[in-house]
Amino acid sequence: MTEDIATLRSQFRSFLESAPKPPGLRNYGPTPTAEDIEPGRAWHKHLAQHGYVCLHWPVEFGGADASVAYQALFAEECARAGVPRQLAITAVDLVGPVLIKFGSEQQRSRYLEPIRLGDHVWTQLFSEPGAGSDLAGVRTKAVKSASGWRIDGQKVWSSAANSAQFGLLLARTGPDSHRGLSMFIVPMDSAGVLVRPLRQMDGESKFNEVFFDGVELTDDHLIGDVGQGWPIALVTLGRERLTLGSQAVGMFKLLDRMAQAAREHDQLNPVLAQSMTKLWARMWLLRFTWQRAIEEGGTSSSAFSVLKLMTSETDRDLGDLATEVLGTDVCVDPSDDSDEAELVRAMLVGRAQTILGGTSEIQRNILGERILGLPKEPR
Repeated sequence: MTEDIATLRSQFRSFLESAPKPPGLRNYGPTPTAEDIEPGRAWHKHLAQHGYVCLHWPVEFGGADASVAYQALFAEECARAGVPRQLAITAVDLVGPVLIKFGSEQQRSRYLEPIRLGDHVWTQLFSEPGAGSDLAGVRTKAVKSASGWRIDGQKVWSSAANSAQFGLLLARTGPDSHRGLSMFIVPMDSAGVLVRPLRQMDGESKFNEVFFDGVELTDDHLIGDVGQGWPIALVTLGRERLTLGSQAVGMFKLLDRMAQAAREHDQLNPVLAQSMTKLWARMWLLRFTWQRAIEEGGTSSSAFSVLKLMTSETDRDLGDLATEVLGTDVCVDPSDDSDEAELVRAMLVGRAQTILGGTSEIQRNILGERILGLPKEPR
């Protein structure tokens, strides 16, 4: 790393502390709810005015061409300050790199600048009821028509789809599992697109079902070439892993809150204290693993695969502590504004961490087969 870490931290921390926060802004994570869009967009625009968005984009497209270390440290300081690092993850981190690498000149000129400024929210239309971790099994079809393409099918777990102006769609254009996939841009207000928010157990609706019934797209909505969908989809992988280290900051804060609640409920016995100490040690291991990964200067490090698995499971175990800390108070409504409800939400969301973004089972297969070179699981 060429940057002076201490200097960067001080620079980021000073900026974030002095920056005006829009009313209603909270650290909602990678995905805003419908209520988060307005304050999140105002915050994103402030970051954009000062050069703190699209850090990984090339300068020619409005980015900063920043190093992996620079990006990761900014994400960590945003987590420490309790603010989102951008409006949402999909547009900036996933769609932007795809359009820069595979998009036409017309697509880049039309979509990149509104993404950079936070004007457009995008959703990732990849997962399906029968194809979650196994993306090569998607069944949503894109059939060539006289005017372009006709889309029919269903997607699920589509983050922020109910607030998005556009979607990045992986659809089947041929029978081959991988070479039969293509990537499209879908205006979410197109005729035939139906979005149904999914209410989560924590009371929020960040995910959605999306149905396509004869949606018509023109040829200029195809990204790259027909059959190029799988390599384009692979470009989106790794970006979410880059900022995993920033989650450890939030975990430390939550662990402190757990300890405080345990004292208030007179539950901080030696057994619970030992559990908290073990989690504290795991969080530091996560941070050191993340630092080792970013020092390698890229997102291909095997440490990032380890981080996804271990971060998810540590987050889950931390959330589970709420049951021991709160006792019967764990039954409060998670939508309440009470301190107890905050810990209950952490418990409920923690159960999802080992599923979203690739299940822990799939992550172990990836580590075993691709990183360690072990024989493939029989399929």
